[in-house]
Amino acid sequence: MNAVGVNDRHQVLYVIVCGSPLAGRVDRLVELAQRDGWQVCVVATPDGAKFVDAAALARQTGHPVRTSYKNPGDPDVLPPPDALVVCPATVNSVNKWAAGITDTLALGLLVEAQGRGLPIVAVPFTNDAMAVHPAFRAALDRLREWGVTVLFGDDVYRLHPPGTGDRHLHTFPWHLPVGALRARLCPAP
Repeated sequence: MNAVGVNDRHQVLYVIVCGSPLAGRVDRLVELAQRDGWQVCVVATPDGAKFVDAAALARQTGHPVRTSYKNPGDPDVLPPPDALVVCPATVNSVNKWAAGITDTLALGLLVEAQGRGLPIVAVPFTNDAMAVHPAFRAALDRLREWGVTVLFGDDVYRLHPPGTGDRHLHTFPWHLPVGALRARLCPAP
């Protein structure tokens, strides 16, 4: 049995990607989650969609990349999630999520999943100037208080100066969100 399989059914992981150059490498996270036994669906914020290769991700996951709410009465093309990973999470999305704003499908899914008590791992990716804003820090604290596993700080990855994010994408620890989710679902005795 795989790490997350239940009765030979793969649990469904929604990977939420926000508008960051790091989103263009989310296929690495998808691959690691699939190796860990997850059926993965990718949902991108409108700005996140600018960075991803939706066709390649659809081939990799077997599901279309969703970016917007479906029309009333239309069937949902994705199975319901059992857990969510938000990676990369931007300052904008973190602040909106902590405020309960659901103006995108991605944020609506996060707020709903939190209300349903689903496991959520958030991995913000930002520069050192934006990371010190008090609203962002308060939002991270609020999400942690509400049970979200937030991976952020020098123990996760070193923050970079504004305008240099592209130079640091290769150092991002894609394995950490999957490991954090595994630890949350199967805590050590």
